[in-house]
Amino acid sequence: MTGAAVGAVAARGLYTVLTGRWGAEGDASRTPWHRVNFRGERVTLLEGPALAAGACAGIALTPGARPGLRAAAVLAGCGAAAFGAYDDLYGSQDSRGFGGHLRALARGRVTTGAVKIAGIGASGLAAAAALTRDPVDVLVNGALIAGSANLLNLFDLRPGRAAKVGLLAGASALARPAAAAVAAPALGATAALLPEDLGERAMLGDAGANALGALLGVAAAAGLSRRVRVGLLAGVVGLTAASEFVSFTRVIATTPPLRRLDEWGRRPPPVPVPRPVPALRPG
Repeated sequence: MTGAAVGAVAARGLYTVLTGRWGAEGDASRTPWHRVNFRGERVTLLEGPALAAGACAGIALTPGARPGLRAAAVLAGCGAAAFGAYDDLYGSQDSRGFGGHLRALARGRVTTGAVKIAGIGASGLAAAAALTRDPVDVLVNGALIAGSANLLNLFDLRPGRAAKVGLLAGASALARPAAAAVAAPALGATAALLPEDLGERAMLGDAGANALGALLGVAAAAGLSRRVRVGLLAGVVGLTAASEFVSFTRVIATTPPLRRLDEWGRRPPPVPVPRPVPALRPG
């Protein structure tokens, strides 16, 4: 598909430019685009902006999509990436999860996560309004776009996990022409950067995971009936609510098929070296 190829080339090229400018590795005091991953190793967050920009470029440049769909995808993808990057760069770990940010807001403290939730919600509604004038569909689509952006970000806890979830979730959209105009560039950009993610040199961060989820939400909004979209929205809301009480990582680790898929392509965890047992002294 042309869209997938354009998205892949744009994302890969932009990633090369960005890491050449700020470096794929280095001292966090020199650039804010580095984080420590679950192994305690330093990785770059530049995968996220590269994926978002590459996917949006693919959507904008690929012929065939109607103007309203292009506008919706660029609004949703760029909006989610911008507010996600804001949380990446300036956020703290004091409040985590959707509920954590809302509880902080109820106490009068505005977190970067709360700003991100509001911003992605607003850009999701703007994208939905570009797709249709029906007020019910605008609300359903806006909630689906914003909810999908938030949900996919919840999987960005291990190398390649959020990207794999996005690729699997978006694959069915390729069979529907309206949805494929958005999904193909997004999935092409994701696949092009997956080796960096699995190689633990980069991570999507909020910018990349939120943008990919929002674009998949636009694809669903463009290609599915209202009944199916409402069902998908219910699933997104249910999984988001469940994440406040259940660890997705623990569920994946204790479910063999999910664990094998999650670990595919990732380097295995280090084997712990057994400590020598001290010899017993006589007497």
